[in-house]
Amino acid sequence: MEILLRKEYSGLVYYWLLSLLSLIGIIVIVGGLTRLTDSGLSITTWDVVSGILPPLNSKQWDDAFNLYKEIPQYYLMNTTMTLNEFKVIYYWEYIHRILGRILGLLFLIPFIFIYFKKIFIKEYNINFLLLFLLILLQGTVGWYMVKSGLIENTTVSHYRLAVHLNLALILFSAIFWYFLNIKANTNKNFFRLNKENIFIQILIFMIFLQITFGAFTSGLDAGKIYQTWPSMNNSFFPDDLSLGSLIFPEIFSEPSFVQFIHRMLAYIIFLYVAYISIYIFYKKKLDLYNSVYFLIFMIFTQVVLGILTLISGAHIVIASFHQISTIFLLISSIYFYFKSSKS
Repeated sequence: MEILLRKEYSGLVYYWLLSLLSLIGIIVIVGGLTRLTDSGLSITTWDVVSGILPPLNSKQWDDAFNLYKEIPQYYLMNTTMTLNEFKVIYYWEYIHRILGRILGLLFLIPFIFIYFKKIFIKEYNINFLLLFLLILLQGTVGWYMVKSGLIENTTVSHYRLAVHLNLALILFSAIFWYFLNIKANTNKNFFRLNKENIFIQILIFMIFLQITFGAFTSGLDAGKIYQTWPSMNNSFFPDDLSLGSLIFPEIFSEPSFVQFIHRMLAYIIFLYVAYISIYIFYKKKLDLYNSVYFLIFMIFTQVVLGILTLISGAHIVIASFHQISTIFLLISSIYFYFKSSKS
């Protein structure tokens, strides 16, 4: 059995990884609410150091509000906004950014201690260094995303939003995988492609693809059209589109088409999980029962919340729960993958 870390520090590492997972989950939730409240463009500069503090007096608030007034979202959509209303959206984005900074410190400071105390094996030192670089990349992509809404658009690019969300969840998935490895004192490889794990890896891929289209749906406000289920206004395919009008890649900026794909992927994933589950029960793989129960429950929950989000007109509370359940769906699928994997 491979020793991944010094045993006397296992409790420290265990709670460190749990705290990272919890914080990333909170960041994703706050990020989702920042998008749902259209708050993501309220801070128009990227001040890594000076941006730690919010405006502290009337002049600083006026300066921040005046910067917001220079972007299209204000003068095309929010010209009646008051300073107090601006403070609400400002604080959503501010909290999101501060949590990102806290994540960087929460990762870096313990990791420096772990590195110099030689707690991890060399492989894990390299892997966790790469994860820290991913955190830095995530912050850079976040600003790159915000920039897309400051010049010509009233919202951020849905493509950049999808990259930003996927990077966060890839980081979450990798940390969770290492957490499971350390807890079980094994060293399974998350990214190794082989015939044994291919069906589960396809499921993970489909879930990330669905997350991508979920980000597209959010970024384009595609959930606010075709608010009927199971049909789309008495039609299977959006009636404002025709097959002849589907032009790549512009079609991925068409809200109706994006919502259609988001729906179809949900059905495909649901049926795929049902097939895998039936196979496991038929083969009586008892060691996978708990993990597959968890996966089935989260798939069902995610589908129900998706439908409720749609028919509620993307109500902020229901939409937020739909986004939160995505995190638990990812946890359940990766845990199932881990339990299924032999190497």
